[in-house]
Amino acid sequence: MSQQPLSVGDIAPDFTLRDQNGADVTLAELTRDRAVLLVFYPFAFSGVCTSELREIRDDLGRFESPAVTTVAISCDPMFSLRAWADREGYFFPLLSDFWPHGAVASAYGVFDPGAGMAGRGTFLVGRDGRVAWRLVNPAGERREFSGYERALETLQDAAAAGGAR
Repeated sequence: MSQQPLSVGDIAPDFTLRDQNGADVTLAELTRDRAVLLVFYPFAFSGVCTSELREIRDDLGRFESPAVTTVAISCDPMFSLRAWADREGYFFPLLSDFWPHGAVASAYGVFDPGAGMAGRGTFLVGRDGRVAWRLVNPAGERREFSGYERALETLQDAAAAGGAR
């Protein structure tokens, strides 16, 4: 990756991407109601990515709630994401950062231009549009979601104290 990933406290760049069903998904619209967990991954149908998204699918209550929604982002074309979602039973949005290729992953600092793929980056974006937590793993290294729960609790505590819009 040629640039640095976003840091906690940075403003998350807004985007509009198509999901596996062809619907436009915009970050600003999602954060209007709740925090958003952005899960960037290299490729659909690959071993580690399939394993990680199965973890989200199989324990969706850990990642989705009235306080947070989850979207996964790769540079795969929408139709590949649809086939993969259908095969694996992924019912959360899989967003295509296919064209312009990797533009959103680049904005978040997790695009690998040499490989033409998103890196394994995870960002929790609060309702205020700022990165509340992040995790960036090297290619091939499975991500550990344990810090996500602590970050989500902190974000919910801030919202309860009036820190969210």
